[in-house]
Amino acid sequence: MKNSPPGSAGKSQSRQANAQTAAPAKPQARPSAATPPKPLAAPSAKAPVKAPLQAPLNASVKAPARSAAQNSTARPSPQPAASAKPAARATERSAAPNVALNGALALTSERVRERMVERLRANGVTDQRVLNAMSVVPRHMFVDPGLAAQAYEDAALPIGHHQTISKPSVVARMIELAAAGRALNNVLEIGTGCGYQAAVLSQVAREVYSIERIRPLSERAKTNLRPLRIPNIRLHYGDGRLGLPSAAPFDAIVIAAAGLDVPQALLEQLAIGGRLVAPVGSQEGQSQVLTLVERLGPAQWRESRLDRVFFVPLKSGVI
Repeated sequence: MKNSPPGSAGKSQSRQANAQTAAPAKPQARPSAATPPKPLAAPSAKAPVKAPLQAPLNASVKAPARSAAQNSTARPSPQPAASAKPAARATERSAAPNVALNGALALTSERVRERMVERLRANGVTDQRVLNAMSVVPRHMFVDPGLAAQAYEDAALPIGHHQTISKPSVVARMIELAAAGRALNNVLEIGTGCGYQAAVLSQVAREVYSIERIRPLSERAKTNLRPLRIPNIRLHYGDGRLGLPSAAPFDAIVIAAAGLDVPQALLEQLAIGGRLVAPVGSQEGQSQVLTLVERLGPAQWRESRLDRVFFVPLKSGVI
């Protein structure tokens, strides 16, 4: 995958929607206390991934350089569409399970993963939950066997259907931005792809909903995740640009494909205080910038432009 040098743009802007047309979203009830993480079981052909579902495309990415958004300014945002009902959700468990790999899953890849994590730490990833998640999820199980030797390199790899599995550095960066040190109740991923990022998210969030628009990839993710027996991932096949109103609001939304903007439906499904991370491309398609959107109120969002990246395009519909 072709990569360009990372950079950052320092623009940060707030979106102020017309309050008369946007139905206020109720803040999501936060979990009160974290419960111990649930370990991932050893691979089993019979153990299904809990609640199959999935969504649009996965992405490839350029090595992003960490940079902070600067010069925050506020300005009105585009008028939002009718907002989906964000029902506040009382949670029964508040902590994400932690994958405890053993037996066949560990093998020599465990040492290679640890070296990968050390590189992530050296490159500025500081959230220990993210580093732990990256250290236990076996990335080699999500790529073609012929590419397994490259699974722990910081590279995007093809997964078919003109899609890719994102670089480990980009996966870690996006999840760290989305989490921002908070306890995450439920998270929405747009672009399941092969299922790797959903598996990493499952170690940080209580519930992960992931949507894929390409049916063969949706099925492949189910197959990849089944041996890991991760109990808190919900895979959906559908149009990721529409989000998942039935499960909203979300504490965090991670979009693994680049559009020209962030779909309004997804902004509306973000909980107040929630964070959305997405690559956003230019009209000419010459560049993409990793963008952070924070929901400040029922009709107010703040946008910050961060690292230069390269993802596959965010598309509508299903195939």
